[in-house]
Amino acid sequence: FIQQQQQTPVVVTPMKAILPLLLLLLAFTVSTSQAFVATTPSTCTTTSRPAPSLAANNNMDNDETSAPHPFCNLPGDPSMILTTNVDLGDKKMEIMKAVSKAITEHTGKPESYVAVSINDKADVIFGGSDAPTALACMYSIGAIALESNGAITKSVTDLLGDFGIDEKRIYINFFDMPRANVGWSRRTFAG
Repeated sequence: FIQQQQQTPVVVTPMKAILPLLLLLLAFTVSTSQAFVATTPSTCTTTSRPAPSLAANNNMDNDETSAPHPFCNLPGDPSMILTTNVDLGDKKMEIMKAVSKAITEHTGKPESYVAVSINDKADVIFGGSDAPTALACMYSIGAIALESNGAITKSVTDLLGDFGIDEKRIYINFFDMPRANVGWSRRTFAG
């Protein structure tokens, strides 16, 4: 008897499955003229390095210069995303603007950086009930603290109270974001 030798099937990986790995590898290996380094959530620097020379053996450590990246001086992103099962009707934009002003007032950040999104008429339950309720998440680079969080919660609760949402049926979660984790204008606030 001649036994047939079992062949191992050849697995062909689709290009779209390995493309992210190739892009990551390419990004890792490409030299750039500047490296951005976040040193703390509130400070960062740009380290300028000359491109490596093929003709000379440059010591890059001796050629570094540090200066703050312009994005490091920007106040960052206070943004709130609020979802409610209540129909806010034609008052929705008015509430969004009032929430934006409350965030500005209580964080000290300029309103030009504040973003507010409200999703009303959503399917939301709280405590197993679909009675009027609201959930919100606020993200900011700094300015997340007991006093400001409480003041923003009070302002938002007061605004939503006019729509029959009880103060005990509103959750607002606050997140202090590292500068490197907030993207804006084609880069992050860390540079």
